[in-house]
This record gives sequence, structure tokens and C-alpha cells, in this order.
Amino acid sequence: MQRQILAAAARAARAPAVRSTVQRRFASTSENAFIKEREAAKHHAAGTTELWRKISIYGTIPALALAAANAYVLWNEHWEHWSHMPPLEERTEYPYQNIRTKNYQWGNGDKTIFWNDSVNYHNKDKA
Repeated sequence: MQRQILAAAARAARAPAVRSTVQRRFASTSENAFIKEREAAKHHAAGTTELWRKISIYGTIPALALAAANAYVLWNEHWEHWSHMPPLEERTEYPYQNIRTKNYQWGNGDKTIFWNDSVNYHNKDKA
């Protein structure tokens, strides 16, 4: 018990006589260059964000619509050209086309997994 009293007395002796009731703040409320620069950056970021939002909405959507229309036109031109070609059975089959070292596990064993009867043709007798 005496030890505790002596420790408390020693702490009281080391404590400053008068403590300040006002805490010291290191952040200044007055205007300075850093705060002005920070506010300018925030204002610039808001303007730039709005600009890119408008570009995304008013620029990208019409560009995608034009790209889709272009793809549709090219698709139709391609199939128009394809319709003027000779039938698949009459086309030349080159040795590098439709190489088969063994049968596939699906279908009749001759058609690949992405086979499309409209554009792919393989005559086993010609190869």
C-alpha cells in the first residue's frame, strides 16, 4: 500500500504544474497553397468525369450502332458473293484441306466439331 502511495506521489511531482486546456491542432483552417491546389484538383476531376460520361453515352452508343450496321451490310455482301460461287461439290479440294489421321469420336467420324454443312464439304473419294 505504501508503495502505491509513493508511486502516485512521484507521478504527481513529475506532472506539469498547469496543464493547458486548449489542445493544439496542427491542421490550419486558413487558406494556403496546398488547400487551394487540392480544391482545384477536385474541381478539375469533377469536370473531367462529366466529360467522359458524356463521351461514353453520346459517343459510344452511336459508334456501336454504326459498327453494327456496317457488320450487317458486310455480312449480306459476303453471302451475296458466296451465292455466285459454284456448288460445294464442284470446288477443288486441295490436299491440305480436311486432313484426317483418324476418325473423330462424334457423328460419322469425318466432320469436325465445328462442321457447317453450308460452307464445309469433304469428299473422301477426291482426297
